[in-house]
Amino acid sequence: MTMVIGLTGGIATGKTTVSNYLKELGYSIIDADVIARQVVEPGTKGLRMITDTFGEKVLTSDGLLDRQHLAQLVFTSSEQLQQLNRILQPIIRERIQEPISTSKDPVVVIDVPLLYEQHYEDLCDVVMVVSAQPQQQLERLMNRNHLTMDEAKNRVASQMPLSSKERLADVVIDNNGSVEETRQQVKKWLNQVVRP
Repeated sequence: MTMVIGLTGGIATGKTTVSNYLKELGYSIIDADVIARQVVEPGTKGLRMITDTFGEKVLTSDGLLDRQHLAQLVFTSSEQLQQLNRILQPIIRERIQEPISTSKDPVVVIDVPLLYEQHYEDLCDVVMVVSAQPQQQLERLMNRNHLTMDEAKNRVASQMPLSSKERLADVVIDNNGSVEETRQQVKKWLNQVVRP
């Protein structure tokens, strides 16, 4: 039977670093961010539902989803963020469950930023949360996404507090140090849990 590891964290805490390392180690990764992009490509039900709800203003001139414009709308209004989640989350969940149910791999990792917010823990045997100090998280987010401090704080505030995710997790990976230190924590945990 396949063991399902749920991988999550706060925005800009280093979840992608851990996901890439797990991929390097040969684990199958189901990436919710990749799926989220696929379900809003031109001609998809997801994109049609978004434009029906938010209007054509969320499209670029060539008919693609204008992610930046949509982000500005939803990260300043919890009501609009909930609307977007009601549209996309059921479609994304279906696309995540499909490969889990057909997998022949001993371990599958589902990489989901909103794992607890969208209740993906129900699909997981264990959950790993990647954590970082709040100031480091904000700085990484501002640098990565070219955001102001206020914009970064709004995005962090739109997610469940990292401290709550840490309390719910089976394992917390501290990503305040070097990439190598983070990798060592992941490797040690895998050796205990996956290869006892």
